[in-house]
Amino acid sequence: MLSDTAIRKVKPANAPLKMRDGGGLYLLVRPDGAKWWRWDYRRPVTGKRNTLSLGIYPDVGLADARQRHAAARKLLANGIDPGEQRKAVKAAASEHAANTFGAIAREWWVKREKEIAPGTAKREHRLLELYLLPYIGESPIADITAPALLAALRKPESSGKVETAHRARSLAGQIFRYAIATGRAERNPAADLIGALETPKGEHFASVTEPAQMGPLLRALYGYDGTAVVAAALKLAPLVFVRPGELRQARWEDIDLDAAEWRYTASKTGTPHVVPLATQAVAILRELHRLTGRGEYVFPSARGGGRPMSDAAILAAMRRMGIESDTMTGHGFRAMARTVLDEVLGFRPDYIEHQLAHAVRDPNGRAYNRTSHLAERQKMMQSWADYLDMLRNAGAERS
Repeated sequence: MLSDTAIRKVKPANAPLKMRDGGGLYLLVRPDGAKWWRWDYRRPVTGKRNTLSLGIYPDVGLADARQRHAAARKLLANGIDPGEQRKAVKAAASEHAANTFGAIAREWWVKREKEIAPGTAKREHRLLELYLLPYIGESPIADITAPALLAALRKPESSGKVETAHRARSLAGQIFRYAIATGRAERNPAADLIGALETPKGEHFASVTEPAQMGPLLRALYGYDGTAVVAAALKLAPLVFVRPGELRQARWEDIDLDAAEWRYTASKTGTPHVVPLATQAVAILRELHRLTGRGEYVFPSARGGGRPMSDAAILAAMRRMGIESDTMTGHGFRAMARTVLDEVLGFRPDYIEHQLAHAVRDPNGRAYNRTSHLAERQKMMQSWADYLDMLRNAGAERS
């Protein structure tokens, strides 16, 4: 039997030296001075000789080595190959690690950071590292529930960082959707948290972003009984979600109904922009063309004079219908589309940002042109219009 004193005093030789302890356990002293615990045994099925490593001395002392040896011998006595058991445990641990939220988030991030501007990448990476990975990073992504994600998001929310909590939820949603697409999760708990977090106090524009509230809003807009021009603007606003000034100043010369496109210069960025028109939007515009198509503006002022519709016309119409300013604004249709296209319909954030006429840049910091992802955006706009119709008609069928 070995002793700690004997182990400490042994000197390495020119050839490996075995210091035996009994039952097949021994300490292998290599010529370089390294000391390895080893156990020789025969496999239970084949009877072939095998060696199991039990650690390195002095990290694993004599007592610990004997405990590991005893545990391995117990497995062998029950017909279990301890070497194969160790491989199975390592494989399970490796599979677990590969399917954690953190592992999948980092895998997703390698692709994500190539598609966004450096500043955006820095902000999103900070959200990931500070507000998501410390709390759910080690959890298997398929096991993360909405309450578990909410508990993580409550951290920034409780410290007053409400907008940060919302951004972190949106970021988590993108990662869950990636996990679903790659077969490692079945649902997106971030989508279940719409409305669960406190509303940011600093929001500039009131907006309805919960599908349950969008249906009644859309039915109210379609029920407007005022002028045909304002009625058409109310129906078109959620379909195209452009800036309110861009909508009311729309010109017929910029709209190609046969190509189902509206091309103009974005008011905020001064860059060319394309709005793919869903079939529902084209139908609204064709009907309106009969009334205003001979003039310059799609939505002319009721007072004439070759002017576009007043910037207060849509807001005044919504107030008449009982839609208050703290519920929805003309600009709020943009927030509605951004939130629901991302978190409910699952479209890529860069497609959405392009369609919002925001300055989206490539990995080298260059601004994408107006036709970037146009085919995908056409599909997105049609899906969006169909989704709005579904919400509006679902409530109408129940009434």
